[in-house]
Amino acid sequence: MRSTTTGTARLTKTHKLSAAGLTAAAGAAALAFAVTPGHAAAETPSIAVKPVAWTTTDLGAHDNIGKQSDTAAAKAKVDAAAAKKKADAAAKAKSDKARADQQAASRSQARTPVKPAAPAAPVKKAYADNLDGWIKESLDILKSKNIPATYDGIKRNVMRESTGNPRAINDWDINAVNGVPSKGLLQIIDPTFKAYHVEGTSWDPYDPVANITASCNYAADKYGSMDNVNSAY
Repeated sequence: MRSTTTGTARLTKTHKLSAAGLTAAAGAAALAFAVTPGHAAAETPSIAVKPVAWTTTDLGAHDNIGKQSDTAAAKAKVDAAAAKKKADAAAKAKSDKARADQQAASRSQARTPVKPAAPAAPVKKAYADNLDGWIKESLDILKSKNIPATYDGIKRNVMRESTGNPRAINDWDINAVNGVPSKGLLQIIDPTFKAYHVEGTSWDPYDPVANITASCNYAADKYGSMDNVNSAY
């Protein structure tokens, strides 16, 4: 029923309760409609959000670390290149020095005059230490001095004068009387031996080779050769 208040419609307590009931029913219906299976697709799907790894501060620090790492790597690369360049330069310098030293040594060796090899010492001929060997040795010396003589001419006169005794001495003839006895294989006196001594032989008149050689030199001067002597000379 209406209120007696002018222009104002009042709701009785019963009306209020009825209205509240209608409102509740409408709300329930709406709720039921919302949860109906046929309307489930209209719901907004929920998305799982992963936790953020870093804050903005962390990201800034990470960037700085990355920049520092890149800078260190670049510096290490530059240092390695510089070290390699330095090592290569040192190796080249060492190689150049070794090459220069070798070239200098080669030039020095090329400039060094080559000394002629010393002539080989002549092999001394061996002779028998007997009359045969003495005559042969004397003949080689006489030949080198261009003094004529033969083996037979020498041996013949030796056997007549001393019978082949190199220590033979004449102490009875005129030479002995005059103090200069004849000596050796070919019985030569000291003054004659010294005057006709042949270089390269002994100065001892009793030396068989020296005695033969000096006597042959004297006979070549006086008679043309020892071969021409057939008696005392």
